[in-house]
Amino acid sequence: MSFLCFFLSTQGRWQEYHHTKHKHHGHHHKISEISAPPLSAPDPSDPLAPEPSSPPDDSTGVFDVRRFGAVGDGVTDDTEAFKMAWDSACQVNPSIIHVPNGFSFMIQSTIFTGPCQGGLVFQVDGTLMPPDGPDVWPKNNSKRQWLVFYKINEMSLQGGGVIDGRGQKWWDLPCKPHKGINGTTLPGPCDSPIAIRFFMSSNLTVKGLKVKDSPQFNFRFDGCQNVHVESLHITAPVLSPNTDGIHIENTNGVEIYNSVISNGDDCISIGSGCHDVDIRNLTCGPGSHGISIGSLGNHNSRACVHNITVRDSVIKVAENGVRIKTWQGGSGAVSGVTFSNIHMESVRNPIIIDQFYCLTKNCMNQTSAVYVSDILYEGIKGTYDIRSPPMHFACSDSVPCTNITLSDIELFPAQGDIVSDPFCWNVYGELETLTIPPVSCLLEGAPRSISDNKDMDYC
Repeated sequence: MSFLCFFLSTQGRWQEYHHTKHKHHGHHHKISEISAPPLSAPDPSDPLAPEPSSPPDDSTGVFDVRRFGAVGDGVTDDTEAFKMAWDSACQVNPSIIHVPNGFSFMIQSTIFTGPCQGGLVFQVDGTLMPPDGPDVWPKNNSKRQWLVFYKINEMSLQGGGVIDGRGQKWWDLPCKPHKGINGTTLPGPCDSPIAIRFFMSSNLTVKGLKVKDSPQFNFRFDGCQNVHVESLHITAPVLSPNTDGIHIENTNGVEIYNSVISNGDDCISIGSGCHDVDIRNLTCGPGSHGISIGSLGNHNSRACVHNITVRDSVIKVAENGVRIKTWQGGSGAVSGVTFSNIHMESVRNPIIIDQFYCLTKNCMNQTSAVYVSDILYEGIKGTYDIRSPPMHFACSDSVPCTNITLSDIELFPAQGDIVSDPFCWNVYGELETLTIPPVSCLLEGAPRSISDNKDMDYC
């Protein structure tokens, strides 16, 4: 009888916290109208937010970090309490690690390791924060990452709380771009931590959180499968370096929905080894670098990316809109990419393929390149910053871009009446409809260099 009561109590707690947990489905690519910009995640300080109840008992499957000694005053080191809560919850299925509202927990760089029993919810309703800057970061701790989840299957990181990366002192390091004397970049230690990293994990949900001021990337997924991200609100200043909102690498089965990202770098960056990625109803900007595939092929590496869809989204006051960027000398391929129903507001490069990506002025042209093909742009409308052309296709001299399709493109200058001409270099494709501005620089057919090269690395 006592076992039955424990089981029913645990299930009740689980349903209370877990009723919103997402189940992964196959991708569907039905195109819809742009919905209203997604709402930001709830503010944990909102007086209308529900107040937490008294700390639940661990016997119910809910592990409140305060029961393991966490103080939550924003000063005390609560790392060991979180580790003990994790170790305990990891052995129970289902389980909930509860970070309560009204508290700020300071945690050192930590790796939360699996495998666990499964069905673990990390419920963040309060605030999580790292040590405040490199000077107080423990010397023995990695400065490349803060919170890492490793080899976890079936986990949700969710809640109405805040992850505060306290990034300002990291951004001000002299090694960061334009932080040295007279706007220079100086040599010196430059490692900065990624806020949240998932590594070699699967069946993940990240939902509802506010993330602000990450020292570097906000989220990074490496070697993961079946990732669902929804209703995130990520912010960092326009000039915060390398603060990509969400970066994925060697990760597949990804859904990123209904989120707002405004930062100092790419809202979303898609690295090598990614496929089956669906991005929908994203608001990107102001101040960001857009949604990027790449950069790919650095240091003559092989990169493969395919089946990527970005749809029903808004990009505003950004350096780039939808971008594919590769280095000279790489190999592999980017293919099967759709950018659909995207509204641009004063974006400098709304549509861009850059196969000459380089961070210095010393990059040399090379004969090999990542092959870019089967890219569809449809329903891309809005305004562009007149400093750059609205469409920029700069493809490799030796490996042209092929099967680039444009449909229902309408891009007007944000200032003035003069419409800039698109830029094309070694790009083959077609227009399904007339475009604004007119595009007359696409080459027709297929290049002989592609059709004759039977050894081309298509991935």
